[in-house]
Amino acid sequence: MTTRTLRIAMNGVTGRMGYRQHLVRSILPIRDAGGVELEDGTKVQVEPILVGRRAEKLRELAELHDVEHWTTDADAVIADDSVDVYFDGQVTSRRPAALTAAMRAGKHIFTEKPTAETLEEAVALARLQRETGVTVGVVHDKLYLPGLVKLRRLVDEGFFGRILSLRGEFGYWVFEGETQSAQRPSWNYRKEDGGGITVDMFCHWNYVLEGILGQVRSVTAKAVTHIPTRWDEQGHQYAATADDAAYGIFEVTTPGGDPVVAQINSSWAVRVFRDELVEFQVDGTHGSAVAGLRRCVAQQRAHTPKPVWNPDLPVTEPFRDQWMEVPANADLDNGFKLQWEEFLRDAVAGRPHRYDLLSAARGVQLAELGLQSSAEGRTLPIPEIAL
Repeated sequence: MTTRTLRIAMNGVTGRMGYRQHLVRSILPIRDAGGVELEDGTKVQVEPILVGRRAEKLRELAELHDVEHWTTDADAVIADDSVDVYFDGQVTSRRPAALTAAMRAGKHIFTEKPTAETLEEAVALARLQRETGVTVGVVHDKLYLPGLVKLRRLVDEGFFGRILSLRGEFGYWVFEGETQSAQRPSWNYRKEDGGGITVDMFCHWNYVLEGILGQVRSVTAKAVTHIPTRWDEQGHQYAATADDAAYGIFEVTTPGGDPVVAQINSSWAVRVFRDELVEFQVDGTHGSAVAGLRRCVAQQRAHTPKPVWNPDLPVTEPFRDQWMEVPANADLDNGFKLQWEEFLRDAVAGRPHRYDLLSAARGVQLAELGLQSSAEGRTLPIPEIAL
């Protein structure tokens, strides 16, 4: 039986991620299923309040999805004592002020990342979380997706033996906008508006590396702008001032103290010859695995073939056929929805969520140091953040 309702102010639902992943694929399905089931078997229902700057769009979404309340006054909804949770899916530059106001108002927080444009701002948010004691969750969606859930299970079960390395490939071709419309908003390519693939993706890679391997100790990166000219949503040509590709090498230490070398390429100027838009290969002394967002395949040491390099003969080994599918062994739901459910249980219980503003600050730190590494052409150590 439902015992209470959490009112959730959702700021930024008119944007792509806020609408698709957080409203349509997470909160609305939770609402329509009768709420989130708690550990004691009871349920807590959710009531979304749509927040944004475009009144007509908010009204349209509210009518479409049978949502009673919407507003363009974010300050008022944050100050409303009947609101339990504040979600932020705005552009990064607007996020620190909104999260600060919401935490000071005693609201639990669930937010997209990066949480701030600078490490200083991100750490200040983490300190405020500690001071206010509210429950805060930062989106770490990839760790909840089937492919990485399977990959993490292999790590936990000792499948790899001693882990040696991780190689990641992420990206796809984003059209310039001249003859075909771009798949990403134009601000992503303007540094002055908070754009850039390093800022966007290194926040993800930090929590992926932490969640799969261990602590990130150093970064060597090269950030570049491969496509210098693009066209915006109105068809106007503009100079791309932000990086559209980043090539990173990360030194990681596992909980057992073993060193791991991780290499991850991120690009909006690459054409896909992979099974998924992102793939990670982990190699260890006893086995290897390749995981995307959905699938994961593995190869044990005993099943590893013995190829011989001979450039004078055609390859006859069916390399892809020599890997075995890793089963899910569970019903794995949408990753965003799964984290929302976990966060809401934590908020009701008044306990910390495992992916909080300190974790988010480490992601911002990695992005900052990645850009610094690229500018200076050197490897940079990653100091531990002290609150």
